[in-house]
Order: sequence, then structure tokens, then C-alpha cells
Amino acid sequence: MRGGEGDMKPMAHLGVGIGWRPEIAGAVEGLPGLDWVEVVAENICPGHLPESLVRLLDRGVRVVPHGVSLGIGGADRPDPAKLAALGERAVALGAPLVTEHIAFVRTSSVAPGPVLEAGHLLPVARTRDALDVLCENVRIAQDALPVPLALENIAALVSWPGEELTEAQFLTELVERTGVRLLIDVANLHTNRVNRGEDPVAVLEGIPLEALAYVHVAGGVERGGVWHDTHAHPVPDAVLDILAELRSRVDPPGVLLERDDDFPAEAELAGELAAIRGVLGGPAGAVPYPPFHRSPGAARTRASNAGGAGVGAAPTHASNAGRAEVGGLGGVRTRVGIGQAALLSALVAGTPVPEGFDRQRVRVQARALAAKRAGVVARLAPELPGILGGEDPYREAFLRYARHRPMTAGYRRDALDFAEHLLVRDLPADPAARRRLTLWWRDRAGARPPGRAVRWARALVGRAA
Repeated sequence: MRGGEGDMKPMAHLGVGIGWRPEIAGAVEGLPGLDWVEVVAENICPGHLPESLVRLLDRGVRVVPHGVSLGIGGADRPDPAKLAALGERAVALGAPLVTEHIAFVRTSSVAPGPVLEAGHLLPVARTRDALDVLCENVRIAQDALPVPLALENIAALVSWPGEELTEAQFLTELVERTGVRLLIDVANLHTNRVNRGEDPVAVLEGIPLEALAYVHVAGGVERGGVWHDTHAHPVPDAVLDILAELRSRVDPPGVLLERDDDFPAEAELAGELAAIRGVLGGPAGAVPYPPFHRSPGAARTRASNAGGAGVGAAPTHASNAGRAEVGGLGGVRTRVGIGQAALLSALVAGTPVPEGFDRQRVRVQARALAAKRAGVVARLAPELPGILGGEDPYREAFLRYARHRPMTAGYRRDALDFAEHLLVRDLPADPAARRRLTLWWRDRAGARPPGRAVRWARALVGRAA
């Protein structure tokens, strides 16, 4: 088993880096003093790496794959194909580790109804059930991966009702029970402070920082009292302050700047990296961090000290293991899966908000998911806004479609389904635009578009539904 329980090798010293994206590949190559980059794992093919990444690797710049679609916090066991793909990318890049998120991204096969995709990272409930499922999923992933695994805390707009653990307790017990590394996103800690009233300092005080793999830093924006973790805005001072708080406790093995949209000029990216180096007091990881040795007693003490109103100390590792072994996880996975399906269905399919959730926050999250979905489809299929007459008509049409058509098979399939949805309804009305849309759909779907009789039948079925 690689990266699982037991003794662990010292964490790789990474330094200061940036998220590599195709839109800023040239700028990234030109950044002075760049130690490493992180790449979205799903965006690269091991046998056909982008030339920019190859040049960085040839220069000795480390590249770490960062997964976004595994959904390791979901009720199902991790998909073996997704784990294999993540491992292949780690091997192709010569990466010292791979990273993913403590999140769920789709409904479970144990829940009723079709599998729905969120297209986004959604928070796992901090409950004993959810923790048991997550720990088993992490062990499965660790057994399958060729390098150590680190998991990232995520940002969230909504909180689960009836949570039994604080963030610090949840993360600490996860490390204690699995030996997994932590990727701490200080921007997400800031987001959760604004949106959920959680204290970043309490999290940093309560988690085992000896398990730290590296750190994420990113920007966002506040609208109407809600912080949106956009990765499309400059890093605010509040996030750098949390980084400084973390740095006062530990010298991070690596710190990475994330930027995913509205990319600035190279000089601005270099300035943000310089600001990060300033907070770190020089090159990050100037003194390599010592190896991580699991210490369950110390971890429990930290989690208990982090505490929280109405939240007790975490039970021992042995008691949790016994709970999982005696009762089995079949029923636990079903309970977790049904709860996650109810929330995700409310977010993407318009079903009632589950009892105990903040309905206003769920509505805000639902709008954010729909807007993100429209934006991603537009980036993957930039021809669609042009065919529909511009960004505004496209977005209006897509949001109408998305209101009644949850995503079930990823963004690329979503773009094809959206185009077929328009063709079924004889939209757009302009014959020339409809012909262009038909050709676009045919080129990508590899099939003939539905005839008029089929379109009428589908439209009738849709109205009846």
C-alpha cells in the first residue's frame, strides 16, 4: 500500500508554485523563481502532455496532478477507472504525490433515481457516518495509487444540519484513521469564515499540521454577504493573513497560487507570487518539514482542544474502527447516499430543500452551480454562444434548459444535450442558425439529428413530464 497507514516518507519540498492552465501557459513558463506547478488531472492526457508542461519538466520544475472529479466523499466506493487515471497521470509527470478534495460531486448508485452530477465540489456532512465512508474510500484510493494522496478542505455556501464534528475534529480524525496528507486551502478557510461563521484559527490550531502536504492560496469576491471562491480575482489581504497565521505554526512544504479564470497579465501573477513569498519570510519551505509520524493520542488531543459549541471530543480510533467493522458500511453508505442525493437534487433539479438546510443559501448555491455550468459549457463549446446570437441569449437559453435538465454525464455531454434540446424545440428560430447548430451537433455526436416527428414526440413527453 502506498501512502496509507503506518510510517510515511518525508513530504517532498515543493517551494512556491502556481496552478498551470493552458490560458496562461506562456506566462507560467516566464515566471521568475518558479519551483513547481499543479495541473488539473482531468485536463491532461498522459501520452500527450502539453508542450509547455514538457518544457517545465525538462527544466526540473515539479508538476503535481490535482483531481476534481473523484468525489471521494461520496457514498459510493471510488471509481477504479478514475483512480487508475489519476495514478497514470502521477506516473507520467513523475509527481511525488496526487491530490483531491474532501467532497462529493455526484449522487450515489445506492440512492433512488438517476445519477446526477453537480459539476462542482460539494461539502461532506461532518458526521460519524460520513467520516466512516470517507475513511474507507480513502483507504481504497491509497491502495490503488502509486504515490501518496493528499486531500483538500473545500469552500462551501451551505452547512449540513446535525453535524457532529467541527472541521478540525473531522480533519484530524481523518488523518488519524488513514494517514492521509492534508492540502490546506487558506482561501477556503476564509470563505467558510464568511459563509459559515467558522474560525480559521480554530481550524489551524486543531489539525495535525505535521500531515501538511502543501497549501493553496486564491482570490474571490463578496456579493450580498456571501463570499464566492472564484479563483478569478486577486488574493485578498484576509487570505494572506490566514497564510501568515499558518506560517507562524509551520513552514509549509509548498504553497501554490490558484487562478482559474479572468487571467491577469504575467506581471500581476508574479506580484501575487511575490506577496506569498513575503508572507512566508523568504522561499517557502526553506527548512524542509520533518517526516509525518502518526500519533493518534496527540491528534485526538488537538481535535478535542479545537472543540466547538455542542461538539464533543472525537472518540478513539479503535472505537470508530469497531463501529465500522461490527455494523458494516452498507447501511451507512445508503444513509449518506440518500442525504447527499436529497441535497444535490435540490441544487440541480429543483426538488424541495431537505429539512434543516438554510433554504436561502441553497438557492444561492443552486444559482451559482447553474451559472458555473453555463460558463464551463461555453468554454468547452465556444461556438454555441455565437450560433445563438451572443453571450446573453446563450446564457438565457442555457439556464432555461438547465432548470429542468440536471447534468448526468459531465460537461461535454451536457453541451451536446443542450444543443439537442434546442433542436428538439426547433430553436433557434432563424433557419441559418438552426442549420449551423445541426451541423455542430452532428460533427460531435456522430449521429443524425432527430427528425421533426421525433422532436415533436420528445417535446410532448417533456411537457407531460
